[in-house]
This record gives sequence, C-alpha cells and structure tokens, in this order.
Amino acid sequence: MSSCTAAAQTAFEGVLAELADRREEFQAQRYVPRDFVERLKQLGIYRAATPARFGGEPLPPAEFLDRVERISYVDGSTGWVASFGSALVYLAALPLDTQAELYADGPDVVFAGGLFPVQPVKTTERGFLVDGRWKFASGCMGADVLGVGIPGDDSTAGKPRTALLRPDQVEIVPDWDVVGMKGTGSFDLKVDRVEVTREWTFIRGGEPTVDEPLYQYPTIAYAAQVLAVVGAGVARSALDHARRVGAGHTGVTGAPKLAQRSYYRTGVAEAEAALRSARAYFYEVTEETWDTVLAGELATDEQNAHLRLASTHLARTAAAVVEDVVGLSGTGAVASGHPLQSLRGDALVPKQHAFLGPGLIDAAGAVFMGLEPTVPGFK
Repeated sequence: MSSCTAAAQTAFEGVLAELADRREEFQAQRYVPRDFVERLKQLGIYRAATPARFGGEPLPPAEFLDRVERISYVDGSTGWVASFGSALVYLAALPLDTQAELYADGPDVVFAGGLFPVQPVKTTERGFLVDGRWKFASGCMGADVLGVGIPGDDSTAGKPRTALLRPDQVEIVPDWDVVGMKGTGSFDLKVDRVEVTREWTFIRGGEPTVDEPLYQYPTIAYAAQVLAVVGAGVARSALDHARRVGAGHTGVTGAPKLAQRSYYRTGVAEAEAALRSARAYFYEVTEETWDTVLAGELATDEQNAHLRLASTHLARTAAAVVEDVVGLSGTGAVASGHPLQSLRGDALVPKQHAFLGPGLIDAAGAVFMGLEPTVPGFK
C-alpha cells in the first residue's frame, strides 16, 4: 500500500480487524453483507478501477492486488468479493454517456456478474429482452449494478455481451453450497423478461472508451490476477498458522513438538520458498507490464501470456502450499472444524476457476513459441 497515508493505513488495519471478528458470520450466512461492503468502499476498493474522469482513484494493478491479498489473508471470501473492485475496468467499454449515468451518484460502484451460461435473448428496437438464469454471481448481495451474459452478434465478432441491470430487476437465488469461499455469495441471478438498451451492454475486454492507463492494461489477464492473488493471501495465512502451531503443538502421542521434527521444518521451508517464488514472478510481470502501459505502449502478447501464466502458477502453488501444510500438521488437521480445512477449501477455488485452469499454461507456452494461443479469450 505504498500510496497510502498513515491515516489510510490505520483505517485499512481497522477494517481487517473487524473482518477477523466477522468472517465466521459471513461464512455462516454465505455472503459478505452490504454493511461490510460499505466498509470496503470507504477503503477505496470500489473506486480503484473507476475512471478518474468520473471521480475514481484508479490504482496501479500491483497496488490493488496487494490490497486484495492482504484482505484474503484474513478471509478468502471477503478477498474474493473485494477483488471484483477491479471489474469496473470492464465497464470502461460502455459509452461515455452511460458511464456518466452509472457514476452519477459517486465513483464507489460495486459490480457483480453472473455471466454464464450465456442465455439467448430477443432483439428489440432499443436493445435486448433479457430472460434466464446465470451462475456464480460473486458479491451480488452487496452489488449496485449486476451483469448477465447474452450472445454476441456480427458487431461483436461473436464475443458475448454483458447486459447491465439494477438489483431490483434481478432475483437472487441463494444456490451456493461449496467447500471453499463459502462467504462469497456466488449465487444465481434470475431475470424475467427485462429490456436492456444497447447502451447498457458491453463486450468483456472490449475496446475502452476511456483514455486512461488502467484501461490499456490487459483486461482479461487482470481479471485472472485478482482471483489468483486471493489464493496467495490464503496460502500465507496457512503458512503463518504452521509456524505458530509448530512452535507450540505437541502430538497426542507425546511425540516432540512439530517444530522439533525435521520433516515439518523442511516442509514448511519448501512451501515458503514455493509461495515466495510464485509471488515474485507474479508481481514482477505485473510491474513490467504496467511500466509498458505507462510509457504509452500496448502490452505485448508475450507480456499478456506471462500475466496469465503467472496467475495460473500462483493459484496452483497457493493451493499446493495449503495442501502441504495440512499434510504436515498431523491428526488434528483432519477435524472438519480445524482452521486449515477452511483455508484448504478457500485455496482450492482460485485454482479451479476457468481463468486459471491448466489449459492456460499450454496457451502461454504457445505464445512463447510464436504460435496462436490455444485457449479462446486468452488475450
């Protein structure tokens, strides 16, 4: 948080302390409530990708990622919800008049989307008649605007559109029963024949209408990064737990403390090296690409490939680190209420996300070999 004042840093720490007290509440109800989303707004999380011309305070990607990682250290679900503060980069593809209306009440706008499965629509004179049900709308319970996926056409080169709606136009169906990220509120969205005008639709990753640096940073890669870094925060929490517990835990058999066992020390050290290495690569390519953008140049295909690869690698490494710590931690870790089990579930979710799947590694490798990427929407 290099750009933060001392007062802002203190405020951030205060929100993290509140989160530590409330994370079990969020998991039990399966979503981060609107009052805590307001607390995240006060930290600037939901103006960090709002254009400056509309009162936003766009953050360099590395700074935003660092904040999401720190929130995720305390609670992965809340970090996941906070990560979508970056999703306003998508909305920079809307017409400027639409954006002016969107931000008319201020720059702190929470956007959540259930984009898949893309649902068919009927074309109207003004736009589209939207009807259907969509999955995985993380953070929808605290959202100011919601998006759903609809088909593209010749004007979008076949890429799907996202249609924007007000919360009162959408029914939220609380279908979210999972082993990790239990508090993200990744519920279904249901829409019953609502007309959305063309000006309130956009192509995800489409050409921005705002001429500011953040909107020249690779959009889809950034969307992958904000999810991967949640896993990094969760993995750091698991490692710190391992260090605390190892120093004081004696097994039920009376065996030496975990920290006195060579396999435990070696395993924790190897996991520490793996996580730090993955993070270093991740933030290195983030800064390198941002420097290119600030120089007024477009990010190269290879830089985009490194961003995608580094994100996938970080998500996989974070999940492996948590799994390794569980394996080192003895019989106590098998209890369903053990803190490592919650972290284990949370670390699994980023790795399983479509933006961070194993196919992305092959796609990056193809780019490095001078070939076209093997995954649609890679750039």
